[in-house]
Amino acid sequence: MTKLTLGSHPFLLGFDQLERLVERTAKAGNDGYPPYNIEQRGENSYRITLAVAGFAEEDLVITVEDRQLMVRGKQSDDSAERVFLHRGIAARQFQRSFVLAEGVEVAGATMEHGLLHIDLNRAVPESVVQTIRISKGGARA
Repeated sequence: MTKLTLGSHPFLLGFDQLERLVERTAKAGNDGYPPYNIEQRGENSYRITLAVAGFAEEDLVITVEDRQLMVRGKQSDDSAERVFLHRGIAARQFQRSFVLAEGVEVAGATMEHGLLHIDLNRAVPESVVQTIRISKGGARA
């Protein structure tokens, strides 16, 4: 018995990119830090909120490359100047990625009370009807 994949099904032409996208997302393997929420704020708008307490805006980098939203955080190490009697708050770096669907764009990012909000908008494609002309015999148009 052969396994039918999304890209090989005869009725789903051109969906091989979607299959690669799903594989890439599954391999991301995020470790759960920092915790995040994803909410739908309208029919075509979303918000990703990451809990980044202890990070300043300059400690965070947000990039989009090849439909992948990447959030990286690295705190400056100022522990040499401080003496900790107990250190229970980890100052660790992180990398969190999200795969964006075609047409989803980052609208902006804001920091508020230790939360990083990344707003996303999905462009609504225009409905286009195209008529294909049929040529006779072996002639190609």
